[in-house]
Amino acid sequence: LVKTHNLLTTRNYIFGYHPHGIMGLGAFCNFSTEATGVGQKFPGIRPYLATLAGNFRMPILRDYLMSGGICPVNRDSIDYILSKNGSGNAIIIVVGGAAESLDCTPGKNSVTLKNRKGFVKLALQHGADLVPVYSFGENEVYKQVIFEEGSWGRWVQKKFQKHIGFAPCIFHGRGLFSSNTWGLLPYSKPITTVVGEPITIPKIYNPSQKEIDFYHSMYVNSLIKLFDKYKSKFGLPETEVLEVN
Repeated sequence: LVKTHNLLTTRNYIFGYHPHGIMGLGAFCNFSTEATGVGQKFPGIRPYLATLAGNFRMPILRDYLMSGGICPVNRDSIDYILSKNGSGNAIIIVVGGAAESLDCTPGKNSVTLKNRKGFVKLALQHGADLVPVYSFGENEVYKQVIFEEGSWGRWVQKKFQKHIGFAPCIFHGRGLFSSNTWGLLPYSKPITTVVGEPITIPKIYNPSQKEIDFYHSMYVNSLIKLFDKYKSKFGLPETEVLEVN
């Protein structure tokens, strides 16, 4: 976990996490555990990782998720944390969601963001600052079978995504005892999560589409700058370009 700027405890924040990867391991390890010292790096900030509400319907898993400060990525939960829980709260939203997971594969750096503007509207309604977050290596820990647009496989995935909320990915990692065998453990690749500079957001109860588009554009540009600034430091060539879909 790499900190680039201080966060004020008098403000609330929405972290946009990119990319989703297969399981969002960087988001979970960095913001739902103290494995990388998030509490020490951002003192006074309470992180809440948002995930699918369906995950909270399963006993035991529900309690495990809640013990790590994980909350449903729905309007009620986000409104409560940003308006009735004081200040110093940071909600981590994996903006690309299931759609982005379908395109994650080693060697590819792309995000699903162009038409994802709901998190910007929420930030404006609550006056919560937006913070771009990029995890270098998130796409490297699993290998996935990618179905091209228009194929039957992608059609099935999109149907699942529409009706259930997640997209079934065909992927594999390494085996339990050897990296040369297939299994569900992630490959031994580093994931470096860089938390960027917060974008100050005014509080507008009923923002216009023009205002949403303006701050969304600011966010996209900030994310690209963050990627370009740190890409060579974490193993990518200078020529690498972040693909924004």
